[in-house]
Amino acid sequence: MKIKAKIMDEQAVGRAITRISHEILERNKGTKDLAIIGIKTRGVTMAERIAVKIKEIEGVELPIGVLDITMYRDDIDRIEGNPIAENTITNADINGKVIVLVDDVIYTGRTVRAAMDAIIDYGRPGSILLAVLVDRGHKELPIRPDFVGKNVPTSRAEIVDVRFVETDGVDEVVIREEIS
Repeated sequence: MKIKAKIMDEQAVGRAITRISHEILERNKGTKDLAIIGIKTRGVTMAERIAVKIKEIEGVELPIGVLDITMYRDDIDRIEGNPIAENTITNADINGKVIVLVDDVIYTGRTVRAAMDAIIDYGRPGSILLAVLVDRGHKELPIRPDFVGKNVPTSRAEIVDVRFVETDGVDEVVIREEIS
């Protein structure tokens, strides 16, 4: 696959996470009843960074959860082998909380729908908000993020890759052209 464009560098990623963190605090009027849940894998990294930024701003350490949506996917029958879900939610009591669900990219909305199903299976949050680094369009479900780092119109033949230092050795977002 060929890289078509770099749409965010390290500084842009950092600024987006800082802005999203401030927007979360403004929307919630502080940290009361907030919990952050990241969707594996890069949503978890982004959730952790948001939690660190909020602690820098407010001095409050928020509970962070990790969500593995493998068993909630609507295409699980197409996954080869036997899919195994790891710990679904850890370290976050969700009952009555304002849950900030975090993922790196939103595309069709199906991952977010699966994540909301998983969250509801673990309790009854007061509300669920969605934060993403990149919204690339092409929704198939009526799901829209509350907090977006960058809106990037793409074609269906393009792939948006979010890369974080923790998982990929670099902070950047690139668009790749899928080669058939």
